[in-house]
Amino acid sequence: MVDSLSSWLALREPADVAARSVPLTQALAAVLPRRGPLRVLDLATGTGSNIRYLAEQLSGEQDWLAVDHDAVLLAELPARMSAWAAARAFDVSVGAEGLAIRGARFVCRVSETRRLGLGTLTDATIFSGRQLVTASALLDLVSEPWLRALAERCREGGAAALFALTYNGQSNCTPAEPEDDMIRQLMNRHQKTDKGFAAAAGPDATDAAARCFSAVGYRVQRTASDWILPPDAGDLQRQLIEGWAEAAAEIAPEQKALVGSWLARRLAHVAAGRSRVTVGHEDLAAWLPGHEAAAGDVEPGRRIGR
Repeated sequence: MVDSLSSWLALREPADVAARSVPLTQALAAVLPRRGPLRVLDLATGTGSNIRYLAEQLSGEQDWLAVDHDAVLLAELPARMSAWAAARAFDVSVGAEGLAIRGARFVCRVSETRRLGLGTLTDATIFSGRQLVTASALLDLVSEPWLRALAERCREGGAAALFALTYNGQSNCTPAEPEDDMIRQLMNRHQKTDKGFAAAAGPDATDAAARCFSAVGYRVQRTASDWILPPDAGDLQRQLIEGWAEAAAEIAPEQKALVGSWLARRLAHVAAGRSRVTVGHEDLAAWLPGHEAAAGDVEPGRRIGR
């Protein structure tokens, strides 16, 4: 297994970037205000992967508040952002206004990182004045009441929302093994256990988020953002499969031997370079009425079979 959450986030970032819906991101960007800096709140920011992805996609001048409960991850964010910028020949500066990255079409300023537990959303100050609220790989970990509170917070300030890479309970592995369906079902049960936000919405999170935002007046669009991992993504496949096995054994300890046998066979496929894995995710964007003409419509994404 990876030795830290930071290592896991770094390992998955290229797959996240490849999977995310560019058309949906562009549709959302089209409705955002452009008078002055775009003020963005990134929830559960980790080391800033969502900021790195969106900085170029949103373009223009941006002011980011990055929030996470993990001080270690937040401490890594400046170095990770700077390395990303340097690799792309962007200008980087650090000053009283925070970390600033300048490209040809954007200025991304991370003006504040804040350590904050997100188990509840009682701190309304993080939403104050924000025009976009965003997160990546978060919604399947939270509860439907939490999503309802999030939608209400966004509505209070009139903020648009963009949530990427929410797991939808679907996966497919080749070559197939007889226990694949069972492991997925057990893992999906585990996804609905409490992850620090009460019982998690898990694979139903995108549906729940769509309901919550629609209920407070938002227009919602969603599309697929599946991970499609080829044989050469062996390290990521290995960590993913081991995580599935751990979750399955935890939720059904009586199946531990069967899970272990499945794990050994799946890892053998990875080691032999013949494993392909697809993991279903969805991206969701939400904005208040009045901007439909600017945003246009996004074709619904392909959904993989069970």
